[in-house]
Amino acid sequence: MLEKKPTQCQRIVKYIQDFGAITSFEAYRELGITQLGARVFELKRQGYKFKTTFKADKNRYGEPIKYKIYSLEKEENDGKLQAN
Repeated sequence: MLEKKPTQCQRIVKYIQDFGAITSFEAYRELGITQLGARVFELKRQGYKFKTTFKADKNRYGEPIKYKIYSLEKEENDGKLQAN
């Protein structure tokens, strides 16, 4: 019997649970996902709550860049990652 592969959304949630956060570069390099923002949007519609922070850095040419870091919010009462 064939085993079902996890969806891109499931992979993102698992990655954040394992590593705490994800960037679009990590999503592409580690999970093969090129549209992280679209998957986060889908997860939000499913009830997941995300914390988004911006990181400022420089590219290989020394030019300033900014990118988003996504993490799941924790529930206030028990500290577990939020998923409704």
